[in-house]
Amino acid sequence: MQDNLHNIRRSFDKGSLSKKTVDPNPIQQFRSWFYEAKDSEMVEDVNAMTLCTLGLDGIPSGRVVLLKAYDEYGFYFYTNYNSDKGRAIEAYDKVSLSFFWPSLERQIIIKGKASKTSMETSKRYFDSRPLGSRLGAILSNQSQVIDNRKILDDKLKELEKVYEKNDPELPDYWGGYLVSPTSIEFWQGRPNRLHDRIRYSLDDLDWRIERLAP
Repeated sequence: MQDNLHNIRRSFDKGSLSKKTVDPNPIQQFRSWFYEAKDSEMVEDVNAMTLCTLGLDGIPSGRVVLLKAYDEYGFYFYTNYNSDKGRAIEAYDKVSLSFFWPSLERQIIIKGKASKTSMETSKRYFDSRPLGSRLGAILSNQSQVIDNRKILDDKLKELEKVYEKNDPELPDYWGGYLVSPTSIEFWQGRPNRLHDRIRYSLDDLDWRIERLAP
């Protein structure tokens, strides 16, 4: 049985975007949009983004991760290096990131190369996390099959005793990635599905700005 979803639609009319008004630097443009979303009462989990990788099975895979920093070099997130996404990046380091803030009718799509951050960077972030999050990173063999939830809960109780008085150390299988962008597209919803799309493409050391058809 097929569900007909043809009538689920709405008009987009909250903003516009043009080559004349965007910042010449895409990171600065990202910062402007990010803080507008962050300061908006309508956007939850503003730093949630979809990370897409090419899986070891040859099938693209997307999952939501959290942006933890960004600068002139790119965008940072952290994970278990032995997870599905970690192994996928190890095999093929080209990835994409996408943010979607429906209440603002905005989307950002970033394409680039993922590389591991330094151990110092990973440790600095790891040490800043709540204890429970650090213990969770240590005990979870991310993406591996487990029999039941009790396994995780029992391991957590054991680790809580072990680290009752001592801080846990950064495990060598956990850390950060930097996504160095080669393309960043900003999408602003417009009426009649004639959306504004402005794309920055890295050309040597300069950013080329182009408008794309919706």
